[in-house]
Amino acid sequence: MKKKVLLITYYWPPSGGIGVLRCLKIAKYLRENGWEPVIFTADGADYPTLDHSNDHDVPEGATVLRHPIWEPYQAYRKLTGKPPGANVNNVFYVQEDKGRWAHELAVWVRSNFFIPDARCFWIPSAVRFLCRYLKAHPVDAIFSDGPPHTNTRIATLVSRKTGIPWLADFQDPWTQIDYYQLLKLTRWGDARHRRMEQEAFRQASKITIVSPTWKKDLEALGARNVSVIPWGFDPGDYPPEPRAVGGKFAFTHLGIMGYDRRPDVFFKVLADLCRDTPGFQEDLRLKLVGQVDQSVKAALQGHGLMGAVEMPGNVPRSEALSLTLNSPILLLLLNQQPNAQGRIPGKLFEYLAARRPVFCLQPMESDVAGILARAGAGQALGYEDEAGIRQAVLGLYRQYKTGELLQPLASDISPYSIQSLTREIAGFLDEIAG
Repeated sequence: MKKKVLLITYYWPPSGGIGVLRCLKIAKYLRENGWEPVIFTADGADYPTLDHSNDHDVPEGATVLRHPIWEPYQAYRKLTGKPPGANVNNVFYVQEDKGRWAHELAVWVRSNFFIPDARCFWIPSAVRFLCRYLKAHPVDAIFSDGPPHTNTRIATLVSRKTGIPWLADFQDPWTQIDYYQLLKLTRWGDARHRRMEQEAFRQASKITIVSPTWKKDLEALGARNVSVIPWGFDPGDYPPEPRAVGGKFAFTHLGIMGYDRRPDVFFKVLADLCRDTPGFQEDLRLKLVGQVDQSVKAALQGHGLMGAVEMPGNVPRSEALSLTLNSPILLLLLNQQPNAQGRIPGKLFEYLAARRPVFCLQPMESDVAGILARAGAGQALGYEDEAGIRQAVLGLYRQYKTGELLQPLASDISPYSIQSLTREIAGFLDEIAG
């Protein structure tokens, strides 16, 4: 008989975006490893995007418990004069171009009263519901994924009240996350965040996080029994045999391109090559898929590159995968923030699975650079390394002209298969469940 694990996650289909994939893909493969997932998620969540193309990954017949949630995003939209459906979940990555006073006020309130995050009103009723449910429907372990760290807080309290062992998973750290420094915290607010974080560390039987650097950072805060489980990729999402691509000399970026990922020097190099290199301007394309900050658009305009740019906005995952598979070069931009060394975005592994070369810009030497080097799947350069960026882009362009760039890479990426990573997670669950 399979053991049961309660997965506590805010993001679940029909949520779109990359954040939903962590728990969804783990749940998909848990049964192969002796664990039956029971999913607890939000009912009526204010997801920034919806995408029903993920529905097929929900394990058939799995118990999905949807519990009502209230979130303040609609109030924020009214306060800042935004339309009802506007994406306001990324206020720390995408800057406002108007209504700054309202935005600043909302950030101060969110920082000090919505702790650990804007979903915090879900916590009390979710804990009550789960404690009642688990009395009638016992499980062997709890798995939570954060952020949002409302998930982490719910799991802390449920594990404490029930005694059920808990694996706390972190896609991003809590007080060490890149936007934590952007919160307008009072000393009281900061202390509450840190107290909840420490309570989670003490209660969790096991902790996993996505990068080696962030593992060390958590341990420096007192976390124990921490292991690295990177994002990974699902082989079922990709063709069994990689294929060559055609078309323009295109750099494709998927996901949020916020102000702290604005690659000014890269744009300058492209503009210079458009002017100096015969044929380059005609061949160049920049495909920016997802939310793009207004400062990025202004930089592109300033460098005269808008004629080469495509910005389709948010697209379904199936379309995003198609764009990934068919782009000559995949652009990866790490946040220009102090914790970038440990940031390994989930889309890196989707890029690797596409067998296309990755062109990464980083503010400092990063864990991503090591993965790319070991896999032979691309290069990572500094944001300000103009000479290096120019040399790298010219090298790729020469490969494009000869056709070499359009052939698939032969990288060994098997260690990053979600099937393999879920096997590790199941092993951790076996250990803590006894």
